[in-house]
Amino acid sequence: MNPDELPADVNANNDQTSITDALHVEEDLSDRPVEEGLGIQAASAQALEEEEKISLAERVTSEQTVPAIAVGSPSSMTDLEQRIADLQRREQTLRREIATLQASQARLQAETAEAQAAMGRLVQEGLKELEQRKQSLQISVEQLERRQERIRNEMRTTFAGVSQDLAIRVQSFKDYLVGSLQDLALAAEQLDLPQPGRTSPDKPAAMAEQRPPKQATAQFAEQSFQDQTKKIRNLLDQYRNQPDYYGPPWQLRRTFEPVHADRVSNWFFTQGGRGAVRTMGSRLQNILVASATISILYMLYGDRLRALVLAQSPERLGEWRRGLQDCLGITRSEFGPERGVGLFEDPYPLTQKADRLVKDGLMPLVIIDETEDQISLSLLQFPLWLAFAPNPQMPSYSY
Repeated sequence: MNPDELPADVNANNDQTSITDALHVEEDLSDRPVEEGLGIQAASAQALEEEEKISLAERVTSEQTVPAIAVGSPSSMTDLEQRIADLQRREQTLRREIATLQASQARLQAETAEAQAAMGRLVQEGLKELEQRKQSLQISVEQLERRQERIRNEMRTTFAGVSQDLAIRVQSFKDYLVGSLQDLALAAEQLDLPQPGRTSPDKPAAMAEQRPPKQATAQFAEQSFQDQTKKIRNLLDQYRNQPDYYGPPWQLRRTFEPVHADRVSNWFFTQGGRGAVRTMGSRLQNILVASATISILYMLYGDRLRALVLAQSPERLGEWRRGLQDCLGITRSEFGPERGVGLFEDPYPLTQKADRLVKDGLMPLVIIDETEDQISLSLLQFPLWLAFAPNPQMPSYSY
């Protein structure tokens, strides 16, 4: 076996032994005194002898080392073979792991490159889409700006918005005026005017006989008119608990809440049918309260009841007309000076109408809208009037 293949510890021990023996030999040689006066031949012989001794010592050392190596060689060979086999296996394992890692690295690099490419495409598509949306929004904004400028120019030149508002108001007033004139013409046709040149002294007496007797002023206090009080309370309970949405005309057809019933009950029994109630916050809610009041009075007085509504504009009167039609189930023919419901913009003609109704033995009910800032004192003389007062804690509607 080659000495280079021996274990490192064996070689180290052998080298140390050889070096030690050589040093001993040199010490023995150096300790010998050199005789003075020897000639050249004696010195040469002595040198040769010393060389032979050194070679002999080296040969003895080598002979001692070889048996030691030979003795320990079988176990050392087995260990070396095992270590070599282990190292080879580890080398193969490491090579396989390195190959796997290299393959994984290559795959990851490919996936990373593909993901970066896909991300780049997505970013480009997103930027393209955003650019398109930006362009479309810019176009829309420009169109809206041009449209706004055109509308402003039209309003400055033709007052289109004001004209449309005026047209709506004029049309509403026209409808109201036409209906009033038709009712006035119908009432004029029914008047029995005296012929000129003829006197009829007996006619006032005849008219007095035909005029229905005046009824007592309506009273709704708890102490009097127990039958009316009971009937009013029954009607309020019926409207609140069993609403009839398809009932006959002049009967309430809408949902009646307790807050509405409280307003109507207070007006009947506390204020005696003459007073103001706090507004509900909207005209439609006020119309519902007025409709319930009209319905109850119609159940008590029948055709003798006349509801007279006061509001300041045709639009508000139109809203009262539509609301009463919806809540009471009546038609447009019920509205007019000589019909069940009269609509007035000014308190003076309403006062004159109510005076005539009282003289004719009928029962006028004056209803005053919330937007009326001032109430004429002449309206407070009638037996039945209902005014809606603004709520200071609630913003009032002004339409």
